[in-house]
Amino acid sequence: ADIQTHRDFVATHLSSTQRTPFFCSGCPHNRSTKVPEGSRALAGVGCHYMAQIMDRDTDMVSQMGGEGASWIGQAPFTDERHIFVNLGDGTYFHSGLLAIRAAVAANVPITYKILYNDAVAMTGGQPIDGSLSVPQLIAQLRAEGVRKISLVSDAPEKYTAASDIPADIEIAHRNRFPAIQKKLRDYAGVSVIIYDQTCASEKRRRRKRGKMDEPPRRLFINEAVCEGCGDCSVQSSCASIEPVETEFGRKRRINQSSCNKDYSCLEGFCPSFVSVMNGDLAGADMAAEPPEIGAAIAALPAPAAQPVRDTCNILITGIGGAGVTTVGALLATAAHIDGLAAATLDMTGLAQKGGAVLSHVRIGAADMPINGPQVPEGQADLLLAGDMVVSAGEKTLTHVDRRRTQTVLNTHLSPTAAFIENTRTKYDAAEMTRTIAGNTARLHALEATQIAERWLGDGVYANMILLGMAYQRGLLPMLTRDAIAQAIGLNGTAVAQNLRAFDYGRLAAEQPDILYRADNVHPFPLSLDGLIARRRKHLGDYQDTAYADRYSRLVARVRAAESRIRPGHTALAEAVARNYAKLLAYKDEFEVARLYTDGRFADSLARQFKGKPKIKLHISPPLVAGRDPDTGRPRKIAVGSWILPAFKLLARMKGLRQSPLNPFGWSADRRL
Repeated sequence: ADIQTHRDFVATHLSSTQRTPFFCSGCPHNRSTKVPEGSRALAGVGCHYMAQIMDRDTDMVSQMGGEGASWIGQAPFTDERHIFVNLGDGTYFHSGLLAIRAAVAANVPITYKILYNDAVAMTGGQPIDGSLSVPQLIAQLRAEGVRKISLVSDAPEKYTAASDIPADIEIAHRNRFPAIQKKLRDYAGVSVIIYDQTCASEKRRRRKRGKMDEPPRRLFINEAVCEGCGDCSVQSSCASIEPVETEFGRKRRINQSSCNKDYSCLEGFCPSFVSVMNGDLAGADMAAEPPEIGAAIAALPAPAAQPVRDTCNILITGIGGAGVTTVGALLATAAHIDGLAAATLDMTGLAQKGGAVLSHVRIGAADMPINGPQVPEGQADLLLAGDMVVSAGEKTLTHVDRRRTQTVLNTHLSPTAAFIENTRTKYDAAEMTRTIAGNTARLHALEATQIAERWLGDGVYANMILLGMAYQRGLLPMLTRDAIAQAIGLNGTAVAQNLRAFDYGRLAAEQPDILYRADNVHPFPLSLDGLIARRRKHLGDYQDTAYADRYSRLVARVRAAESRIRPGHTALAEAVARNYAKLLAYKDEFEVARLYTDGRFADSLARQFKGKPKIKLHISPPLVAGRDPDTGRPRKIAVGSWILPAFKLLARMKGLRQSPLNPFGWSADRRL
């Protein structure tokens, strides 16, 4: 009865927001699983299976070795002329070749997209069961009777001089992938596109282990220039492109902690992207830590004493790839070092692809049995809530109890996969926080990701900061600090940073203000008068006082009319105040130049990167950049910081904006 009562309560007190899995940042499947408009694809076994839950016209997964076989039976009885099929290299090596052989025998119009990502990514990045190079793959396909083969890659230059690839094989950069798909869907028989790009997660692992070079370039978004259009997300489908709420609406930022340096977002038609060469992230140098922080950590008191149960039940939640299961393993190792018994259970699977991850840890006395590794329903003593979306969901709340569970919550809100496909997706952080608080006994909240990025240069340390706060608040009464430190050392990864993150969490439990970053940013205007004043200043900087006066006159008329009709209401006036200013301050060449040279860009760059790294701006100057022959979209070119003095001069020429002498005013879009 108690369990059912608990379930009934949870069912009516949980968040509707869900964290579903998605392709990793920089994953080749972000591009390779897309199909041209009017076409569809069949799914296969592998990470690319997730294309079925995305807006990608993909369905009908089959068993390994059956990819596309259903089309052999369908093709004679439908008006549909062609279909694409996704096939991973591991599946191809296992049995996928059999499906291609059958399609060749049936001579059906089908294009197999063989996703050659150099790893069995879905299950942890293992190598495939044997040797399969791209030249071997092409030779085998040719021997099976496939006559039309194209090879696309993020680095096609490594193949152009290769003598072991037939001369008639089309080799192209991945940017030409959409055009090649359109061409091959008109081919009457079996065709193959080999999409060669290493798995993003495997790249990350190899770089950490020194087996692959770390690219020296990072991308940065000038938020002032960004319009929040979302084209960067459309082009890249990348989870590291995140929303950031600003005074001027929702913009974009790049999560440097999760970015895998794929650079696809650069293809978004937007001048806000900047390449930062050899730029180290600010905060990554622990030697630069102010001495008062070290002194405060050294002076921390012992954790508050808490009652000890026979078994301490801990539930850790977060996002796949953020180190959730690592924290669980560290706690179990620390328990072993302290002479205790421990059992763990990790709920991962597809969650490792940006979805929900839960790690169950149960710790007890060495002579006491632990009856199963999973935390029983409603019996969690501690919830380490690394992600509020996961923590406010049913799979988490089932295990907590509003009379028993203490929660340490990271209040940082990471966007879900829904944002990638719908950039207008909104999140109610306050509602999720209330949900978690209402289901647990006490909430200990902190912005752990901000602390991690500020002082350690990487948000991945946020979970360790939560662990430190839990320890300092006495919520891990069975474990000693020395055992936790030894466990971190035995793990052998970023030991110094993880130890410091743990101490930052302890410090946040006692003196949080010393760690939080105090950027000198003007708060978002709350009153209508404050909003109008800010927009007037912005428009004065954009053009001149007369332009700002034009804005003020219209807003004043709307405000007066609204006051007559609905006294005391300002919703319409506020909407006009925001949107009329946005309409007037459209970002032309003069404004983009001003926003790069008025000092704010330099300040934001300095906050995120150390020193003075070299930069390149990615812009599309009219009459210079030209258009892509495949897509018809304007091309972008990279220019160095030498362009900034020219931008300063261009910004001063803003008086030409409304005149016939405006050199940019004759394009078709400006004459609408």
